[in-house]
Amino acid sequence: MPTLHIEHPITDFATWKTAFDRFAAARADAGVRRHRVQRPVDDPAYVVVDLDFDDVAGAERFLGFLKSTIWASSGNAPALAGAPRTRILETAEDHQGSEPSTST
Repeated sequence: MPTLHIEHPITDFATWKTAFDRFAAARADAGVRRHRVQRPVDDPAYVVVDLDFDDVAGAERFLGFLKSTIWASSGNAPALAGAPRTRILETAEDHQGSEPSTST
């Protein structure tokens, strides 16, 4: 499952989150299957977002939408404090839980 990985500085998380939530329908319409919002424990003025898609083409289209419509407008991205860094990632391995015990 391809993931559009986004990270950027912000001025205020509450303001950023309100703007992020305003585009929930756009994310759903674009085929976002799941999203994660994370913040570094040592930097409250930074946000990391992962958006999962069914295919790379969907992630690329949504990235184009973000660049042309969201990030290009301070009204749509009021707490954006710098240029977003993005990558489209493919999962090489996905593991949950603890590793099997190898002790005898």
